[in-house]
Amino acid sequence: MEGTGIASHLQGTDATNIYSLVDKANVHGLNLTVPEHARDVIKPWDQRDDVTKFADSNVDDQMILHIPFIENVRVRSVLVKLGRGDVAPRRLRVYINSPPSSDFSDLEDIKPHLDLALQEGEAGVTEYPLRAPAFTNTNSLTLFFTDSADGDQSRVYYLGFKGVTNAAKKEQGSEIQTPAANTGDADLGQIGFM
Repeated sequence: MEGTGIASHLQGTDATNIYSLVDKANVHGLNLTVPEHARDVIKPWDQRDDVTKFADSNVDDQMILHIPFIENVRVRSVLVKLGRGDVAPRRLRVYINSPPSSDFSDLEDIKPHLDLALQEGEAGVTEYPLRAPAFTNTNSLTLFFTDSADGDQSRVYYLGFKGVTNAAKKEQGSEIQTPAANTGDADLGQIGFM
């Protein structure tokens, strides 16, 4: 299926799925009817169509989900499956490495790293690519969902992430490279010119 706008419909690969790098024990949400449901929407790819587990906003249509990773990652895209109709949020603001204690007033006061208009009416998972330079050294993402059609509630069924770990880069570049001696730095007295 051809992509539309910034989002594209997935074709079912988990080659770069970084689900295993999410620190699920420390995932949390704000303004959820059941706070523990923040963890339930972060599922392995093969469970993306499970609609028995979801997160609903509580007081209004705004919800914040804070997702830490067990190591620094380069996030390439966010995968979402949203509620449909009146409970589908239409806006997602993404913040990188925000403090876990960030709340609604904190996030309203700072510019998001990415502000997305979410596709409406999608029944499946939609992938939203992220600008690579801004998301290269990510230890957490904070996702701020808003603007559902009815303004009363938002629902998220699935959240996933594609990317790569930065640990592989560190291991490859961990050798200490000692440059060869530069003859221009040598003491001229030692080589017989003085």
